[in-house]
Amino acid sequence: MSPVDFILGLKELTIERVERRRDIHVWARPAKRPVCLHCQAASVRIKATHPRTLKHTRQGNQLMVLHLSVPKYHCTDCNRYFRHRFAGIRPRLRSTETYRLEVFEAHEGGVSQRQLTVTHGLGSATVERWYQSFVKQRVSELSGRSCPQVLGIDEHFFSRKKGYATTLVDLKNHKVFDVVLGRSEPSLRRYLSRLPGREQVKVVVMDLSETYRQIVRQYFPNAKIVADRFHVVRLVNQHFLKLWQQHDPEGRKHRGLLSLMRRHAWNLSAEQRQRLAQYLEQYPVLKALYRAKQRLMRFLLLKTLNRQRAQKLLPRFLALIEQFANSPAKTLAATLTSWLEPIVGMWRFSKSNGITEGFHTKMEMISRRAFGFRNFENYRMRVLALCGWNGVINRV
Repeated sequence: MSPVDFILGLKELTIERVERRRDIHVWARPAKRPVCLHCQAASVRIKATHPRTLKHTRQGNQLMVLHLSVPKYHCTDCNRYFRHRFAGIRPRLRSTETYRLEVFEAHEGGVSQRQLTVTHGLGSATVERWYQSFVKQRVSELSGRSCPQVLGIDEHFFSRKKGYATTLVDLKNHKVFDVVLGRSEPSLRRYLSRLPGREQVKVVVMDLSETYRQIVRQYFPNAKIVADRFHVVRLVNQHFLKLWQQHDPEGRKHRGLLSLMRRHAWNLSAEQRQRLAQYLEQYPVLKALYRAKQRLMRFLLLKTLNRQRAQKLLPRFLALIEQFANSPAKTLAATLTSWLEPIVGMWRFSKSNGITEGFHTKMEMISRRAFGFRNFENYRMRVLALCGWNGVINRV
């Protein structure tokens, strides 16, 4: 095979001639005669040939047009007929898989359908059809996967008619595992009961949702629940702001004081600390709650601790929760007690649902780019293709 035969990038083809016109026209034929597809015998003869024209990649600004001589074979052993099959070329299509993949990657990279109709000589409907075909191929490569060992679960809004959807994320590999419509146990029951590899899930990261906690306990029996750090910190801040509203409604509206109250004490400057201390001197109860909140924040921000260190800190953490239980923050203490084990799990585990929230932002952009989705399955396929697929498309 001469070096010129390699310019096509297709196997077992011999180039007969090349002409450069407006486009690059290449005439080629099979390099060798195959065995019978039905009986694997080598005694085949050429019954007839027919021409076939296909689009095949672009060389610079010129399109390469491939003219194939396709033989029709007759097997003298089994007396059956078959046509020659080419690698990278599907039957009855007028373009090679390389060309279709090139259009798909260009469109996914941001090139509009209108621009592709000019550069590649295709209709916008053809570009959309090819794009959907490769998206389905991506999703089919993801089917049959087992559950990841570290799973993140959270909800996000899909549409006003369909409601909310649940996102399952592989936190170890930073990929979306799946998206399921619904956020309650009855709506997720059918999907979760058939989910392969549920027993191998070791850790599930989630917000402080009682519904998701019951779902994890029922369908992921070997998984430990770890609370998401962001949601726990936000819960503490929300309770503290409510208590502040009760003690000083006017001061609660002050934006400067609000900014100081929300920050961690160790991030304040000396001037800011002095200003905040002068304000808290007027409200002794609020001052005590603020100091207790800062001690609680130090506990909540701990991570990657070993078992011995966590066991030493646990009595001090329980004592702080007991202090909240004997204060106006009884509701916060009850919540922390109810979620004590998942919150303490944050000390040993460094992953959070920030990865999941980042994917939710990307999903929102996908929905905006498509001007919304009516069909949830189309939305799920697009999300899995852009956020959950890993690798390259296998060329035929």
